[in-house]
Amino acid sequence: MNTQRLLAPTLRSASAATLAAGGYIHARLYVDEYRFVHIIGPLFLLQASASFALAALLLLGTPPLLLRAAAAGVTLGALAGFIASRTVGVFGFTEHGLQPAPQALLSLLTETGTLLLLSIWQMTVTRQHRAARTPVRTPVRERATN
Repeated sequence: MNTQRLLAPTLRSASAATLAAGGYIHARLYVDEYRFVHIIGPLFLLQASASFALAALLLLGTPPLLLRAAAAGVTLGALAGFIASRTVGVFGFTEHGLQPAPQALLSLLTETGTLLLLSIWQMTVTRQHRAARTPVRTPVRERATN
């Protein structure tokens, strides 16, 4: 069995799973805590919705680069929001440390995992494309001169 053939589907599924997990965490936070927070609540719902939609699209098949980039963008946006909410604030909203617990930590782990998996997946795809374009060279045998 060729492990290279299994690598891309495995990375695709794992990326979709971590992306959906991050979306689920944001959806739960929206319902449980942020639903009534001006601007922030709808942003949590938007992040959850985008994560679920992109995870579903990732599972449909090997997506184009644009779809993988969109998944990375949504994930980076969530991480940027997390960092901003603990430093400069977002629309007047601030949080501290890893609160709410355990969702903040779980969100960081799933988002970091998503970016890691998408990066590995992209490197794998790039390597496969390069290998497909590079002609296979066979060594030229030296002729015996007698």
